[in-house]
Amino acid sequence: MPEKIICYDVSMEDSDLRIDKYLSLQSEEFSRSFIQKLIRDSQIKVNDKAIKANYKVRGEDRIQMIVPEMIIPDILPEALPLDILYEDDEVLVVNKPKGMVVHPSAGHYSGTLVNGVMYHCRNHLSGINGVMRPGIVHRIDKDTTGALMICKTDSAHRNLAGQLKEHTIKRRYRAVVSGVIKEEEGTIEGPIGRHPTDRKKMAINYKNGKDAVTHFTVLERFQNATYVECRLETGRTHQIRVHMTGKGHPLLGDEIYGSGKNPYHLQGQTLHAMVLGFVHPATGEYMEFQAPLPEYFEKLLNLLRK
Repeated sequence: MPEKIICYDVSMEDSDLRIDKYLSLQSEEFSRSFIQKLIRDSQIKVNDKAIKANYKVRGEDRIQMIVPEMIIPDILPEALPLDILYEDDEVLVVNKPKGMVVHPSAGHYSGTLVNGVMYHCRNHLSGINGVMRPGIVHRIDKDTTGALMICKTDSAHRNLAGQLKEHTIKRRYRAVVSGVIKEEEGTIEGPIGRHPTDRKKMAINYKNGKDAVTHFTVLERFQNATYVECRLETGRTHQIRVHMTGKGHPLLGDEIYGSGKNPYHLQGQTLHAMVLGFVHPATGEYMEFQAPLPEYFEKLLNLLRK
């Protein structure tokens, strides 16, 4: 990635935030430690003047951030097992297993779904999202399982990205949450953005969040848990996890948003992308795929039923 210059105009409501915190809230791409390094290297200026790390932004400040060229390592194809639900010359639909990261990131360049897909597709993947995310038009979390679409061509990528933007892609998830939900169904609305103090978390954030809507239906109730189907109207980071936590029912096993208790010895949140439906980018035909519940999920349900 070549050197780039990013500019921000500070609003009055953001006054008095430390500049490193302000900039980290503007973009998920840059950590506070990275921003602090840029400040030390005089790569960040406010109103054309160098500043110190403890500078607090003021309304109408103009911030200029110079991000140096990033050297991206080679992302190599790997012969990883893939559970393929569908494949043609335009798209690939896979059932992602638990514990697999979708695409490489800093310090994590192997063993990802992208590495496996690159090997399987012999590099015939869309290039719109760059060398780190070939073919990736949407993603699910490391410990979330289920259906994920991969684009083989740029035209397919543009088409499916458009469907995602218009919220016309059908995505239905299965989850087990803590506590007993009384309603049969409901809708949770609340803008989602970066947590104001914990960068690892997202949160319902009315100040800096983006609109998010999750519909849920209760499928089964247990003594201290509820099995639900969630339908996404939008697709924000950690959306189901944040919304269900905001309702007071975090997902079982969720290490970030849960209570910390894990009586069922789960590895990460109990969340599965079960149904994925979209209009095929080349044929115009509506297609729908279902990823079966993983074994750990079935075992948990059977345990809860007992």
